Amino acid sequence: MAKTVRTQSKGTEKKELKVNSILITQPKPDTDKSPYFELAKKYNLKLEFHPFIRVEGLSGKDFRKQRIDINEFTAIIFNSRNAVDHFFRICEELKVKVSQEMKYFCITEAVALYLQKFILYRKRKVFFSADGSTEGLLEVIGKHKNNEKFILPKSDNGKMDVNQFLTKNKIEFAEATLYRTVSNDIAPVMKDAYDMIVFFSPFSVQTLFEYDAAYKQNGTIIGAFGPSTSKAVEEAGLRLDVKAPAPNAPSMVSALEQYLTEKK
Repeated sequence: MAKTVRTQSKGTEKKELKVNSILITQPKPDTDKSPYFELAKKYNLKLEFHPFIRVEGLSGKDFRKQRIDINEFTAIIFNSRNAVDHFFRICEELKVKVSQEMKYFCITEAVALYLQKFILYRKRKVFFSADGSTEGLLEVIGKHKNNEKFILPKSDNGKMDVNQFLTKNKIEFAEATLYRTVSNDIAPVMKDAYDMIVFFSPFSVQTLFEYDAAYKQNGTIIGAFGPSTSKAVEEAGLRLDVKAPAPNAPSMVSALEQYLTEKK
């Protein structure tokens, strides 16, 4: 049964909004066992998956222009699986053999475990944020910062809190641009109306306003995953209704379920 959510805009009376449809700004899961589909079945929801952005890797030739020697670094910081994929792609393209002594610092345990595709996983060499937050990652880095030289993979227009922390604490590091974020065509999905839109990247929020600079939220419920995405939503003047990760909602699915349950 669809849930009824009461919303209120400035200067308007409360009105009821039935949550029947949710636009997820990510690719559709590869497996039918995704928790998103379980959520849809439980709450009788229509889910539409459409990535608002795509990632394009820089070529080895373009990477060389940054004059970064990967073997000069003793540690690397990964804030996404994209960063992992493109780092090892560049290494393979440039025939760079990563030292077995390299240490890896990851934003989440899921990203840390993803490293098993590329390296022999050793817990003493792989660290991650306990709660999946940037603050948790910074805490881990702070505990192991001595005598380390960090490389920080990023997109061409990425803004990261990590580099500010490294600079403030006088930790030696270099930013390495490995990929660029490009907006997708979202016209096919935006012609329809959705009760909720869920964002996973600041760039997805940017894509929305590139498509419609005068976009008005009105009664649409907005969800965001990650602190940078949440910040982008609010800076765009949108009301943030569902936020993850949170202490009692580590994933977007759990945050959505909690929200729907509370609004019964």
